[in-house]
This record gives sequence, C-alpha cells and structure tokens, in this order.
Amino acid sequence: MRSHTLKILMVIVALAAIAVVVPNTNSFVILLVTRALAFSILVMSLDILLGYTGLASLGQAAYLGVGAYATAIFATKYHFGLGWDFWLVLLMGILLGAALAAVFGLLAIRASGVYFLMITLALGQCVWGLAYRWNSLTGGDNGINLRERPKFGGLDLANEMTFFFLVFGVFVVSLLLMYTLVRSPFGRSLAGIRERELRMQILGYNTWLHKYIAFIIAGGFGGLSGVLWAHTAGIVSPENVVLTTSVDALLMAVLGGAGTLVGGVIGAFIVFGLREFLSTLVPWWQYVLGVVYVATILYLPTGLMGIPERLRQKRAQPDKHGEATGAATLHPAEKRS
Repeated sequence: MRSHTLKILMVIVALAAIAVVVPNTNSFVILLVTRALAFSILVMSLDILLGYTGLASLGQAAYLGVGAYATAIFATKYHFGLGWDFWLVLLMGILLGAALAAVFGLLAIRASGVYFLMITLALGQCVWGLAYRWNSLTGGDNGINLRERPKFGGLDLANEMTFFFLVFGVFVVSLLLMYTLVRSPFGRSLAGIRERELRMQILGYNTWLHKYIAFIIAGGFGGLSGVLWAHTAGIVSPENVVLTTSVDALLMAVLGGAGTLVGGVIGAFIVFGLREFLSTLVPWWQYVLGVVYVATILYLPTGLMGIPERLRQKRAQPDKHGEATGAATLHPAEKRS
C-alpha cells in the first residue's frame, strides 16, 4: 500500500514539474511536450488493451485518425469547432472513436493472439485506405491543413502556452479517468481475463463483453487524442493513420512498461525526445531507435517501470552464503530468540 501511494505521489510531482518547468522553456520544447502529451493519451488507451486486457492491437491509429479528420473537416469545411463549440468537437471525437471501435470490435474481439493482431492491422489499413483515396473529403495524400486554432472565453489556442495548458489539462483528466477505470472492479476483471480467461469464464464472467467494452473505451480515448493531435500538428493526413503510428504507440507502451498507464507516457516522452535529438545528429536515427526497442524487449521485458521490481527481486535473491542479499545481520542472541 505504501509503495502504491509513493507511486501516486511521484506521478503528481512529475505532473507538477511539467506544468512549472515547460512554460519556462523555449517554443520548441513546449511544442514537443504538447505533442508528446497528446500522443500519450493514445498510448494509454492502447495500454488498456495491451497491458490490462492482454490484447495487442495494431489498429489504434484508426481511432486517432477518425478524431483528427473529424476535427479538420469540421474546422475547414464548416468553420465548426473554432470557438466554444471546440468542446463539442472534443466530445464528437470521443464518440466517433468509440463508435468505430464498437464496429471493429464485433470483428476483432472474437479472435485472440496473433489473429487479433492481424485483424486489427487489417481494419486499421482499411481506415488508411479511405483517408488516402477519399480525396473530396480527406484531401487524399495532401491531407487537410488547419490554419487556425479555436478561440473562446478570451483564450486563444494559437498561443502555444495556452494550448499547452489545455492539452495538459485534458491529458491529466484522461489519465485520472483511465486510472480509475483500471483500479475499478471492471479493471480488475480485465486483469483476470489477461491472466486466465478460461477461469474467469468458469467464474461466470462474460469475458467477450468485458473485452468488447474495453475495446470501445480505448477507441474513445484514441479519438480524443486525435482531436488534440490535429490542432497540435496543424495538418491531418494519411500519415496519421498509417501502420507506423499504431506500431509507435505499441512500442511506447512496451518501452515504458505495459499495464502501468504511466509507463506509456514515459515511453512516449522518451521516443519523441530521442527522435528530435537523434534526427539532428545522424540520418539513420531510426536504426538507433530500433536498437533501443530491441534492447528493451530482450533485457527489460517489463519496461522501464519494471526496473524497481527487478532490483527488489535481485536484492531478495540468496547470496552464496544462503542469506538474502542486503538482509540485516542478526546478533546471535537475536537468532536464538
């Protein structure tokens, strides 16, 4: 219990540090952190499937795409979502992502393992195909440029600082909601399905329905991420729904530590930071990032968040004298007692 409370305090301190430090940096860092926060919502939504339900999806970019495209289309074609109605677009992004996930889930949830992976990949590629081919609506390969951000209540989101705090606020609320979900009885049942689905079925749980609901919730948060990403990037194109985006989200979750939510955020920040740093040094920076991913999977299968537990296990292992490493030495009288 103390360990859990300590982790919560560490997350709160980290969030407070981001809110205080980032605004005092330059425009580049503010934009980079804003992008990482927006994408982190997508990574956490995937972690609900991967880390808590045991479903590895390669189609999560589809929900980011539907939220992003809806935002761009409403803004450019109908001038909707550029004022107070921005909050309606935010809600619509969530609903569209959830609705798409509800349709895809009917096809994907009945499968498991590599079959689930391939079905979600195929469904995600269908969305990419629509984005690429439907020129009259999506702009095809050129995408849609968003020339302005919303203004409401005296707030102009074109101001990078204002937009950063809005994305930061939405991110914190999303993290709180997803944390509440995974700590709830429903979230515990998802963990049970991940560990032993047959046992959960014997206990009377409708495991298909539980996985289906988790799939829809993940899609809703993916759509939310898409709305923020559209205004963060300033352009929405088929690149947002390509397979690489889903793979990036999956690897970020694994890098940070699947089944932790916060691990996905750490993974997103590391990858975004490494990309920007390495791309200024070498033209083959993708290979360096690939080595980082491979090394994590081989040597840190539980991700960066699993390091403290691995260190505790190492200390608890008996040394060559048969005593736990780091254990306190007892006085002979104490041993007799």
